[in-house]
Order: sequence, then C-alpha cells, then structure tokens
Amino acid sequence: MVLEFDRVSATDLVKLYGATRALAGVGVSFAAGEVCAVEGPNGSGKTTLLTLLSLMARPSRGQIRFGSHDALLTPALRGRIGVLAHSAMVYPDLNGAENLELFAQLYGLSDRATRITSMRERFELGAFFDRPARTYSRGQLQRLSLARALLHEPRLLLLDEPSTGLDTRAVERLIEAVKAERARGAIVVLVTHDPQLTAALADRRVLLKSGRVVEAEAAA
Repeated sequence: MVLEFDRVSATDLVKLYGATRALAGVGVSFAAGEVCAVEGPNGSGKTTLLTLLSLMARPSRGQIRFGSHDALLTPALRGRIGVLAHSAMVYPDLNGAENLELFAQLYGLSDRATRITSMRERFELGAFFDRPARTYSRGQLQRLSLARALLHEPRLLLLDEPSTGLDTRAVERLIEAVKAERARGAIVVLVTHDPQLTAALADRRVLLKSGRVVEAEAAA
C-alpha cells in the first residue's frame, strides 16, 4: 500500500548530540506543490532538520507527521522520501546503470527499466552511464545522485546544498528538475546558502538560527 500525504509537519523538534543542542524546539510545516528554502548560518540546525525529516535519525524530543501518519512510528514512509545530501549516496564501484538498478530494486519498482531509461535521458547520463561512479566528476556524480533521488517519484524531496561545486549548466539542470518535481506535486525542502537557487525556486523561506525558527515567510 502506498502511503499518501499532502503535508509534512514537525512539532517541538529537539535534537541533542551530547551536550550540543542542534535543534531547540523547531516547529515547521511543508506543503505539496511547494518549494521551501531553509536558510541560516552554519551551525543553525539546517542539516539536522533535514536528517530528521529523512527519518535517518530520530529527534531527542518532538513529533514528525507526514499527513495523518506519525512518521516516527511508520518506517514504510521512508520509501516516499528522496534525499540529495552532501554525500552522493551511490556505490562507487558500480556504474550509473547498476546503481539505479539497485535502488530501483530496493524501492520495489515494477517498471525498473522504464524508470532508469527516463532518468538516463532526463539527466543526460548516457556519456558516462557505463563507467564506475568513482570515476565521475563532481557534476556527473550530482546528476546521478539526482536520478537516484527521483527514481521512485518521492512525495518528499529533501535537498541539502545541492548546487555546491556545480557549474552553470549543472545548476540550470538542477533548477529544471526541482521545478518539475514541484509541478508534479512533490513536497520540496531545500537547504541552501545560494541566493540564485532561493530566487529561482523558493515559494517560502524558513530561517533558522541557533536551532530555532526565527523567521518564516513567503519568498519575495
């Protein structure tokens, strides 16, 4: 059964790493068909928030809901999430095709060949698709990572500094991909220091400082 939801919400999120309080009671929500840019200085809790929303870590306190579902009690929701992080999250000794085939199997996709072909064409992977991922340039690796993150048509797409190290054409391709996901109705959360990305994509901005939300507003 596919778990559906149109909103992701966090309530009173606290995350402690030893004596360090990375999040100090964050409350925020994200809607379908919207790109929300999460901004703030280094150490403000942006990546920690995305890690909790990805369900790859648990908060020290607080609640995360995906629609009517308690996300912390519903492991199957992980299959509805796509993540583009600082790490490429692909296997370096597998080539592009093998990486996407592996992830398609993990997501239980019945139309694996069709999805993989679509991603190869969408992100122009053909020129290096048969090479091991460890031989890829930064831009090529980012394109494969985007393909991996979008392969299963996630409901929630989490992007952590996705433009770092990319050239102009790669940033344009990233912007096109995120706009397409928003049009598809995905919930997109974008952590970035890049004003170009915020200006091009954000419908709403959330500002974190010292682990707290200090500002939330519609993008200018």
